[in-house]
Amino acid sequence: MSSVAVLTPESFAEHRSGLKDQEITGCVPEDEAYIPTYLEAFPPLPEKGAPGDKAGEPAPAWGSKIRPIKASVITQVFHVPLEERRYKDNSQFGEGEEAKVCLDIMQRTGAHIELSLAKDQGLSIMVTGKLDSVMKARKEIVARLQTQASATVAIPKEHHRFVIGKNGEKLQELELKTATKIAIPRPDDPSANIRITGTKEGIEKARHEILLISAEQDKRAVERLSLEKAFHPFIAGAHNRLVQELSQETGARISIPPPSLPKDEIVITGEKEAVAMALNRIRAIYEDKKRKTTTISVEVKKSQHKYIIGPKGNTLQEILETTGVSVEMPPLDSGSETIILRGEPDKLGPALTQVYAKAKSVMVVEVTAPAWLHRFIIGKKGQNIGRITQQLPRVHIEFTDGEERISLEGPTEEVEQAQAQIQEIIKDLLVRMDYTEVIIDQRFHRHLIGKNGANINRIKEQYKVSVRIPQDSERSGLVRIEGDPKGVQLARRELIEMVQRMENERTKDLIVEQKFHRTIIGQKGEKIKEVRDKFPEVIINFPDPAQKSDIVQLRGPKNEVEKCAKFLQKIIADLIENSFSLSVPIFKQFHKNIIGKGGANIKKIREETNTKIDLPTENSNSEMIVITGKKSNCEAAKDRILAIQRELANIKEVEVAIPAKLHNSLIGSKGCLVRSIMEDCGGVHIHFPSEGSGSDKVTIRGPAGEVEKAKKQLLQLAEEKQVNNFTAELLAKPEYHKFLIGRGGANIRRVRDRTGARIIFPSPDDTEQELITIVGKEEAVRQAQKELESLVKNLDDVVEDSMVVDVRHHRHFVCRRGQVLRELAEEYGGVAVSFPRTGANSQRVTLKGAKDCVEAAKKRIQEIIEDLESQVSVEVAIPQRYHRAIMGPKGCRIQHITREHEVQIKFPEREDNTAGQEAPPQENGDVSPEAEFVPRKCDIIIISGRAEKCEMAKVALLALVPITEDVEVSYELHRYIIGQKGSGIRKMMEEYEVNIWVPQPEKQLDVIKVTGLAANVERAKQGLLERVKELQAEQEDRALRSFKVTMSVDPKFHPKIIGRKGAVISQIRKDHDVSIQFPDKGDEQQDLIVISGYERNVEEARQAIQQLVAELQEMVSQDVHLDPRTHARIIGARGKAIRKLMEEFKVDIRFPQPGSDEPDKVTVMGLPETVDNAIDHLLNLEEEYMLSVTETETLAAYMKPPSRYGGGGGAGGLDDCSGGPAKGFVVRDAPWNASGNKAPDMSSAEDFPTFGTGVAPKQASAWGPKKF
Repeated sequence: MSSVAVLTPESFAEHRSGLKDQEITGCVPEDEAYIPTYLEAFPPLPEKGAPGDKAGEPAPAWGSKIRPIKASVITQVFHVPLEERRYKDNSQFGEGEEAKVCLDIMQRTGAHIELSLAKDQGLSIMVTGKLDSVMKARKEIVARLQTQASATVAIPKEHHRFVIGKNGEKLQELELKTATKIAIPRPDDPSANIRITGTKEGIEKARHEILLISAEQDKRAVERLSLEKAFHPFIAGAHNRLVQELSQETGARISIPPPSLPKDEIVITGEKEAVAMALNRIRAIYEDKKRKTTTISVEVKKSQHKYIIGPKGNTLQEILETTGVSVEMPPLDSGSETIILRGEPDKLGPALTQVYAKAKSVMVVEVTAPAWLHRFIIGKKGQNIGRITQQLPRVHIEFTDGEERISLEGPTEEVEQAQAQIQEIIKDLLVRMDYTEVIIDQRFHRHLIGKNGANINRIKEQYKVSVRIPQDSERSGLVRIEGDPKGVQLARRELIEMVQRMENERTKDLIVEQKFHRTIIGQKGEKIKEVRDKFPEVIINFPDPAQKSDIVQLRGPKNEVEKCAKFLQKIIADLIENSFSLSVPIFKQFHKNIIGKGGANIKKIREETNTKIDLPTENSNSEMIVITGKKSNCEAAKDRILAIQRELANIKEVEVAIPAKLHNSLIGSKGCLVRSIMEDCGGVHIHFPSEGSGSDKVTIRGPAGEVEKAKKQLLQLAEEKQVNNFTAELLAKPEYHKFLIGRGGANIRRVRDRTGARIIFPSPDDTEQELITIVGKEEAVRQAQKELESLVKNLDDVVEDSMVVDVRHHRHFVCRRGQVLRELAEEYGGVAVSFPRTGANSQRVTLKGAKDCVEAAKKRIQEIIEDLESQVSVEVAIPQRYHRAIMGPKGCRIQHITREHEVQIKFPEREDNTAGQEAPPQENGDVSPEAEFVPRKCDIIIISGRAEKCEMAKVALLALVPITEDVEVSYELHRYIIGQKGSGIRKMMEEYEVNIWVPQPEKQLDVIKVTGLAANVERAKQGLLERVKELQAEQEDRALRSFKVTMSVDPKFHPKIIGRKGAVISQIRKDHDVSIQFPDKGDEQQDLIVISGYERNVEEARQAIQQLVAELQEMVSQDVHLDPRTHARIIGARGKAIRKLMEEFKVDIRFPQPGSDEPDKVTVMGLPETVDNAIDHLLNLEEEYMLSVTETETLAAYMKPPSRYGGGGGAGGLDDCSGGPAKGFVVRDAPWNASGNKAPDMSSAEDFPTFGTGVAPKQASAWGPKKF
């Protein structure tokens, strides 16, 4: 059977290492191409072992055992007898300890466990899951649910390691298999006993397995044989075949140390008989070779040793195989060149010939060439070097990056030819090409390159040169220019000029507060982009926010840097000027009036004063409104806001001159003094100038009467401070404070009037709640302190007293969870008042507390009783439907009347018997003209209290009866007044505190009813009429804005009119304030564009679109074919480069989609002249990028490790040798080559059946008997 040689990279690598001993002329000799037999290539699957098989028989090629595929989930069932159960209580089976243990094991192992109780009270356990989980679960179940026993087994100490296995795997497997715990003594422990713990059954299994392992090891033997290292190759044989045959024959395992390991010990292991047989055979070989062989030494250049050794020592093995001579090579790291040949004398000559042939089969030559010329030698897309490798495929050419040499390796004649050709190319290139090197400071490199390589690409295109700028990591300033000699010089001159210009640059640091950085940069960098566009030569660097630095760095030409610095300083000055902040205290109830309807007032103030005004949230207790902007503008806004407050209330503002040095003492510790004045004077605002301003003016603002009172107190306090400023402090329990102050401040006012000292109690927010501060003249302070201490001392003396209170009045004191009693305790120093229990029929009431407090509380109780006895009840008839409105939210209005007039008001129970009947409407609290109001029981409200106060409460109650007024509003406007989901009308009702009723749409009435308090109804009526005027104005405006124009535009222009992400159409809409609608995909008329808005604006927008269409009609579209490998670089990172190119040439460039039929087709659209320019630029970019692409690909190909018979392009010699394509994989003695057989039909279901399906055999096949 003939053989075919196929040239592969491996075969070439083999040639370079000197594996072949004859010159190769393009084909491999037939006798060297070994073709395996069919049985060698495809060994048969093993038959099931017969009982009489011999242990020493060699294993088949497929291995001794093929493991069957097992299911991933298995189930095991095992039984625990009653006597071995750990928990024998069956009364709680399924709920007791056994169930808990099983649940814990399931969670830990992931296996599913089911328990059942057998008739003999034994436990049946079924475990389901993956094999590993089931084995672990079983082991834990046995350990925790079954009683444990233990036993020991003794085996020789040296057998322990076989029980443990590699990394303890054997021991773990044994423990899982037998569900036991096996403890093996440590190596330093002299004991040979192995302890087994578990169930009786498990112990027996484990003991049996351990004894089996020990018995197996008793049969084995190990022999170590020391023989001279030089004779090891004869024992191993060529390619280790001899030792393998010996191992198969004897059944022993023979381990020979590798040549690199300086050991002469051969280890033989296996059955005793097999080891003895192998030992005798090895000794016989050794004795024979030692007697017959001799040695010769030869000197061979060290560089040629690798060709004698060959890849992985294959050449040495071949020499041994063909001549029977062992070649001993010195270590590669030693300097020795002596090679020793050992063998029979008649075979040493042929072996020596082969050694020299291998040493001289390959020649290595180096050609000197400047490193910068390497890529030109390789040529565009590897053309130059490709021609050489095609002619001489067995020559490997290697370029070393950065070194001025080229290595050629291969047969001598071919290497010499390749060397001559490369030298010719180098000579030619040195005549035509030139290069120069320029030292340029590394800090200028990125400026030379330019943004996205703009500068360096322009120089490359203009002068047809290649400019190599080192990477930043190289820390080198050497810039290399290569190409046409003239272009090199011109490019060098331009680079030097650019560097000189950059050297004239200067750097300037501006100090800018970091809080202004974000404002200067603007949203998404818009503002700083404007500055950079205005000063393109200046680089502006802001510090990282994390650095907390205020330094902004400017770099560029000196004049431009100065101009940019002045421009930025002006921006900063404006920012500083506009960052002035002012706080204005405004009463909380007036905040909504300052905001105005829909924010109208505050918006107007902001726009007219050009300030930022921030109001506190509704939930906040703060009354401060913060104004930010220019100082003059802030002052104007402040005046406007204060004017609104003055209009809304009788607010007066006065300024008091108090020396600045007294301000801190007047304010007091944490503002306590000034706060006490503000609280005492009904909520006035006192504003002191900021510290350090030097101003003496203190501003007081509030209701007129209270302002005068506060002014008087402030001046008095200032006079006291100036004349004699003395302060004392007193400690008193917080519950005494109200008593010391007295009702309405009566007690503390008497002390002030008598002594002239000012007494300040802590506010609820103060930390020191017991501290009372006394301020004034020393004498007055001492007197006030003495009086207060006396009062406090009396309060500390607890007494108990009693009084008589009629039983009918008890309920008044204890009702509402004892509210009256709580008020008494708070007002009179925590006095405790105890009333007798209900049903005790006792009139005695006990009071306990400070003496003065008890007396005062008794007096107050007596007053309350007098009020109760003089109480009358007054009935007020108000229709029940108004009761809820009178009560107000959460009863707040009624609570206000009861507190103010000291009365009790009781509402009747509701009656629902009128449900479904519509009561006649009642207006203004009077009787409806439709029906006379007849009071019912459910309409009567009862007021209890003193007669005069009941009358006053009655008047107040009647004033709360809502009235209803009709407001005439056109039906067409109702839905706008209601607003989206009722938001509009809900807002009006909340703002004016009224109820607004809009008739049903089907009634189409022009009337809206407003119900509420008279004052609120009037305000709501005015607000409703104002809203109607606004809506009518909006309707008129809407009519004007509804003018529409339809224009026809070819659909192909629609995307251009819309623009990228809608930019063009959005700009037209914004500029002309119009709405522009394009047709939907399903519309019949795809060319119609609808413009709506004011008539004038619509016309202007139409003209703008027509002008845009006219420009688009002048445009042309051209296709250009660009290599797809350059597309990514032309597009740039995230499309930056292509967008810049489109903006520069005013064109639209479309690249093909992935998977396109024409992947190199690029479409350019625009005006004719711009399209031509853009296409020229694209072709230039393609040429430049392709040069880089081909260089990279070619260099990568030539930097790869050399192949055996030739580098890239070596396939050209194949056709000459083989005369046709390679025949693929070939085997000898295949079944289909036998007479009467043919190759199997791969489409046949019989020859190649599907897994899992059976096919009835028809006849015997060349492939052997069918197995199912």
